[in-house]
Amino acid sequence: MFTVNPAGPPKSDISGGVLRTSPAFFGESSVAPIRRTQLPVFGSRVNRNGLIRAVISSGDKTLEAASTLEGKESNGSLLSSGGGIEVRAVVTVRKKMKETITEKVEDKWEFFVNGFGQGIVIQLISAEIDPVTNSGKSVQSSVRGWLTRPLNNSQIVEYAANFTVPNDFGCPGAILVTNLHGKEFYLLEIVIHGFDGGPIFFPANTWIHSRKDNSESRIIFKNQAYLPSQSPPGIKDLRNEDLLSIRGNGKGERKPHDRIYDYDLYNDLGNPDKDIDLARPVLGCEERPYPRRCRTGRPPTKSDPFSETRIEKPHPVYVPRDETFEEIKQDTFSTGRLKAVLHNLIPSIAATLSSSDISFKCFSDIDKLYNDGVILKDDENKDVVENLLLGRMVKQVMSVGQRLLKYETPAIIKRDRFAWLRDNEFSRQTLAGLNPVNIEILKEFPILSELDPAVYGPPESALTKELIEQELNGLSVEKAIEEKRLFILDYHDMLLPFIKKINSLPGRKSYASRTIFFYTKTGLLRPIAIELSLPPAPSSPQNKRVYTHGHDATMHWTWKLAKAHVCSNDAGVHQLVNHWLRTHACMEPYIIATHRQLSSMHPIYKLLHPHMRYTLEINALARQSLINGGGIIEACFSPGNYAMELSSVAYKSLWRFDMEALPADLLRRGMAVEDPSMPCGVRLVIEDYPYAADGLLIWSATQEWVENYVNHFYTEPNSVTSDLELQAWWNEIKNKGHYDKRNEPWWPKLNTKEDLSRILTSMIWIASGQHAAINFGQYPFGGYVPNRPTLTRRLIPQEDDPDYEKFIHNPQHTFLSSLATQLQATKVMAVQDTLSTHSPDEEYLGQVNQLLSHWINDNEVLKLFKKFSARLEEIEEIINARNKDNHLRNRSGAGIPPYELLLPSSGPGVTGRGIPNSISI
Repeated sequence: MFTVNPAGPPKSDISGGVLRTSPAFFGESSVAPIRRTQLPVFGSRVNRNGLIRAVISSGDKTLEAASTLEGKESNGSLLSSGGGIEVRAVVTVRKKMKETITEKVEDKWEFFVNGFGQGIVIQLISAEIDPVTNSGKSVQSSVRGWLTRPLNNSQIVEYAANFTVPNDFGCPGAILVTNLHGKEFYLLEIVIHGFDGGPIFFPANTWIHSRKDNSESRIIFKNQAYLPSQSPPGIKDLRNEDLLSIRGNGKGERKPHDRIYDYDLYNDLGNPDKDIDLARPVLGCEERPYPRRCRTGRPPTKSDPFSETRIEKPHPVYVPRDETFEEIKQDTFSTGRLKAVLHNLIPSIAATLSSSDISFKCFSDIDKLYNDGVILKDDENKDVVENLLLGRMVKQVMSVGQRLLKYETPAIIKRDRFAWLRDNEFSRQTLAGLNPVNIEILKEFPILSELDPAVYGPPESALTKELIEQELNGLSVEKAIEEKRLFILDYHDMLLPFIKKINSLPGRKSYASRTIFFYTKTGLLRPIAIELSLPPAPSSPQNKRVYTHGHDATMHWTWKLAKAHVCSNDAGVHQLVNHWLRTHACMEPYIIATHRQLSSMHPIYKLLHPHMRYTLEINALARQSLINGGGIIEACFSPGNYAMELSSVAYKSLWRFDMEALPADLLRRGMAVEDPSMPCGVRLVIEDYPYAADGLLIWSATQEWVENYVNHFYTEPNSVTSDLELQAWWNEIKNKGHYDKRNEPWWPKLNTKEDLSRILTSMIWIASGQHAAINFGQYPFGGYVPNRPTLTRRLIPQEDDPDYEKFIHNPQHTFLSSLATQLQATKVMAVQDTLSTHSPDEEYLGQVNQLLSHWINDNEVLKLFKKFSARLEEIEEIINARNKDNHLRNRSGAGIPPYELLLPSSGPGVTGRGIPNSISI
């Protein structure tokens, strides 16, 4: 008999090979029919010294513990005894990569306690019903014994647990895990050895809460996918119980150890208690519709009962425990790096530059960021810069009392530093740049606004037929439209309602813009006219001006300034609408609903799981430091304080789930036409449209994989409509996750396998290919301020303006002073580089993490996935070949960077390529 320190786990006695434990040892507060307190233990065998003897069989290898288990052959084979079948579990736990001295001491104690069976209790639940309890048959044992097998990873620890199960136990379908330690631990997997058919895998990859935080055991299911109607009877109740525990009750503030998924409004962006100027409207109502985010349950602010109090940096915002970044991501690039940039580097830049926050005086000032760097003053955070792991972008050089911040040369000017000046590059980036999803075909003429003319003036555009035809080489507007040769980048109606408010902010001056492009016979897109509009004024009811490239020096510079305003608008719409709203924010409700309504055994959960990794955490971090009142987006992008309101307007007027599919989006914008002979049923209007051409390859491969997967599990005609979990999932996405859009008629039905495949393909595309295409080029394209200014600070000088003479005498100064200041540019460059960075633990489309290698026990599914992976490798070769094709001038040519944003694979760092499975940065 032995006794554990009362301050540690509870007391236990070992007698006659049976673990006898007081009821409190397992916790009597549990409510499920299968529970820790009522169940007998079937013989965890120990020798006279209380030490377990075991032989652990893992695959083809035999792992030996202290010595050979009693009653077993020396070769480790399992023998059935009269009392039942001897089976054993290998429990794999991952330790922290970096530990404090205190944590190391605690770790040693936990290792000791686990070895003696006082730290972790596991309970096997059979897939078969026990007629006495009317629930799954069960046996339980303490985890005990340390495996001596040398492991490649020092952070991985394996323990043994042994069971004697009745001969009629059947196959285990679930495991209950009780953590008796005072703190959580990370469970990688449990593998059961001894049953017929080889090892049974229970992949976990989850944090197991301490019993002191939550008395309920964690439920871990084996790697078998079941539709709800196919759930084995012994674990059917556990399936429902696990879902109930994940949903919570919608009350109270969430604690860090919780894994509760629920919905809330975007009501935590402002901080009125700190400063009334930081008050922001709630998003997620009839007036300002928005997708829902994950509920944290924090109390309301004192100043505004409808707003939630904020958790300010560096304290973390709640996300369900398993949604947090893993340590390798924290320790290297994305999350730790982003937090370091936001919490340490940005303040250091501000401390250095804010006292003299000035414009770039000449282009060589910008070049110095890459050649010479920015000298940061040494203040109380003197270790800030050199301790940051900032990858390729920043090279730190220490000197006495100073730190040097040096930026990597962005890809857009690395081959040709003057490319950004050219009209053809301006056009090329609408098809092969950072934001290739807003250009659309000009379908009708004249161009009319849909805004209220009583408020915003006459609806007619200043882009007249005569003006456009001057640029068409003798072609009429009607003929050019008929031949699909006129295109438009139209930000007029979206931005004009905000222009007056934006222009009232200090250091902000913007226009609503329209840009017309002509597709030439040579296959190149050429900008021919830009319309810049201000709200109507009494003296100017139609406050619109048109700019063309012209031929004299003055028109050359005004044209360049007009393009800068267009790029600034494009940068804001890209970041707030296409990047944040359409991928990050809209994906969050899908993730919440998937956890709340689909069991981890559900085949659709298993399909979507890789595409949900890290998204809630990066979104929470964005609410804390990027899109919040006074955050980086407001400080560095033209919409300023109205940034999130702008994205709400876009959600209200533009966002439709059925149009987020790539083929549907291309058809809506007129960039493709229907063509049943093509693989995705569409043919591009501009063949050399790199984003669309490569995207359709990724879409097609994903669609085939999803369709095959769905067909494998849904074999009956009504199997989709009869899947109660699936129907609840889709209803919750529409009616809770996108509550403000719940009554829209365009929501797809979910009645057939085809419906399900289309819905899932769209979700996976948004999380993978779509996000990759508009995220990982942020620094390669935006790292050079003149190429992609994120804000403008001056209107274009007119002849009657006081500054017009200054413009005539020094147009370069006027141009640079219209862009972001040195402080704004340096801050946004640091963030853009970080957002463009792949973490070393990135999981790419078509790849499976080594830790998830046993994600499903279905050979047919694994074959289908292997086929998908092989297809993506072929696509990579196709894209590489396209980038070398001299006929495709939007992706090849002198000084032109290849279009690689939709290449599936990548290494870590800022690579300008690679499609992660999920929105992870």
